[in-house]
Amino acid sequence: MPTFSPDRPMGRPLMLRALLALALVAQPVAASDLPDLGEVSRQYFSDQEEQAIGRAIMRDVYVDPRYLDDPEIEAYLNQLGYKLVSVSTRNQREFTFFVVNDPTINAFAMPGGNIGVHTGLLLAAQSESELASVVAHEISHVTQDHIARMIAAQSQSQWPTMAALALALLAARSNPNVASAAVASTQAYSIQNQLNYSRDYEREADRLGYEMLTRADYDPRGMSGFFSRLQRANRFYDSSAPAYLRTHPLTTERIADMQARSEGSSYQQVEDSLEFQLVRARLRAQENSPADAVLAARTALKEKRYGSETAARYGLATALVRARQFKDAESEVQKLLSGKPASPMIQQLAADAALAAGNQALALQRYQAGNAAHPGYRPLQYGHIQALLAAGRNGDALKQVDKELSLYPLDRRLWRLAAQTHAQLGHRLQSHRAQAEAAALSGNLVAAIEQVSLGIKAGDGSFYELSAAEARRREWEAAEKSQRKN
Repeated sequence: MPTFSPDRPMGRPLMLRALLALALVAQPVAASDLPDLGEVSRQYFSDQEEQAIGRAIMRDVYVDPRYLDDPEIEAYLNQLGYKLVSVSTRNQREFTFFVVNDPTINAFAMPGGNIGVHTGLLLAAQSESELASVVAHEISHVTQDHIARMIAAQSQSQWPTMAALALALLAARSNPNVASAAVASTQAYSIQNQLNYSRDYEREADRLGYEMLTRADYDPRGMSGFFSRLQRANRFYDSSAPAYLRTHPLTTERIADMQARSEGSSYQQVEDSLEFQLVRARLRAQENSPADAVLAARTALKEKRYGSETAARYGLATALVRARQFKDAESEVQKLLSGKPASPMIQQLAADAALAAGNQALALQRYQAGNAAHPGYRPLQYGHIQALLAAGRNGDALKQVDKELSLYPLDRRLWRLAAQTHAQLGHRLQSHRAQAEAAALSGNLVAAIEQVSLGIKAGDGSFYELSAAEARRREWEAAEKSQRKN
């Protein structure tokens, strides 16, 4: 079983589009009522091929300007995702949950357990249970091998290269409206046009997703209410369906089935987590200009237009830091810290605000306190290492990053921090080697080979370090060669 990875207000037309695009929820049946489909999809689509496609997809995701490189929001999404995965009857896979900075309402699953969620979805969901229902549905598409089965159903002669297929999958899932412009290969475009989920696949994902949702103690009635809104909003759209509906067909049968299941379930009131509210406040604080973000946050607090005062104040403090109004930001941080035990996101904000204001001693104190209270929360660990580097305590930073890498050796962000730390210490081989590890974990083997080669040429490492670097280069060269053959 996988372990947990600790690794703007919308106008009426956009909200209606948001409601319609969120057509992904679920219906409960026993897992034994569903067929075991893995062998079918693996006849022409091996685990190795899926992993290769998954790596190629994530390589493109990480360099895409729409990828939201926000460790805190990503940590929340992974926590929510793995909470659902942990109660799934098909939880043998590893998953990667990531965020796309896009106001459209969308979410998508791809090979390799990669699941993307648009920021528009995070802001449009009216409850954490609604968001969880979307993520559970997408997890089910992965565990049921739906994309693999669709590809296996095609003739092998129609398959493009792995790289072209990865691009087709990414275009089809992230933005079907512009997929034709993004897909360079005719074969890939042909495959992309066939990657729409069938109604049978949607029903399977509904059923397993609903089961995960209820087992993880989310509110299934949130889904039935959501589907009712979809029904009411549906009349506003004819042929111009939102992107999500291009790949996830919505039927009245699915809506009726979900309503019947929700009506038959016992009432269960589920309170949204504070982190769900904080993530939404954080996203709103990053919208528009810094001055506009501060004004919007102040107005929401003054008029009490919020679901959580703590989250509203967190959003204001975040916007104030962004606007470099550090004195006011510190005042809001003090109010947040004086409340009940702070969440790791609040302690992260407090430390980040101090560091941004140039108070390195206070920042280090807050990072240390945050790490002591939440030892598994990696964004605090990243911030602590960055604060040590900012204070010129490079040796302490190296000890900290080495300690964290011993626990989380597959964390690309830690490897980037290791590269920065070694660079400040003048360790050229180790700095390039760390950059190479980060590139490899991001799916870019070519860049990994280039970086480790530069490190070997630097010639400042020990015999052991040089031998280890050369071994990694041979490993990556073999993997890259195999990938090119596919």
